[in-house]
Amino acid sequence: MTMTAAELTRCEWCGEDPVYRAYHDDEWGVPLHDEHALFEQLCLEGQQAGLSWITVLKKRGHYRKRFHQFKIECVARMPDRSIEARLRDSGLIRNRLKLYAIRKNAQATLNLYESGYTLNSFLWDFVDGTPIDNHFRAQSEVPANSTDSDAMSRELKRSGFCFVGTTICYALMQATGLVNDHLVSCYRHDQ
Repeated sequence: MTMTAAELTRCEWCGEDPVYRAYHDDEWGVPLHDEHALFEQLCLEGQQAGLSWITVLKKRGHYRKRFHQFKIECVARMPDRSIEARLRDSGLIRNRLKLYAIRKNAQATLNLYESGYTLNSFLWDFVDGTPIDNHFRAQSEVPANSTDSDAMSRELKRSGFCFVGTTICYALMQATGLVNDHLVSCYRHDQ
């Protein structure tokens, strides 16, 4: 007997919201190696600081539109006036530091390239290229950070990135599949 999507057991955090469920089912925890997708996720995790992820997730399409589909080279060249205009855009989180951070992180990514790294290699080095497979039984067991996210945060900051604290880095690791934090009861854990 095949279960319907509504009958599947999921991680508690995604609740009943169809946008959240689709994100959980199709994206969260799937190992990601695409440069632009990693850059987008890094930037969006920074936009989340102090907010819920669903707030950012529901604005993601508009962020893509207003930030050149997160094409790193285009974002890195955005003039101040373009970012200032985005501060008046209600489809974005209108926080000056967060919006300027997107451009700064694009510039830092280009600097990584000049140093011989890709964002993919830089991030995946923190887990030696292999996802960490956790086996948490309850949401309360899932940490907000780890020694790996602490190290990632330090190195990203040292490399010129911003809005990359250890909690943001751990959320990035979860979202991009560097760690598998689906609960063992979740149908996605073993996938």
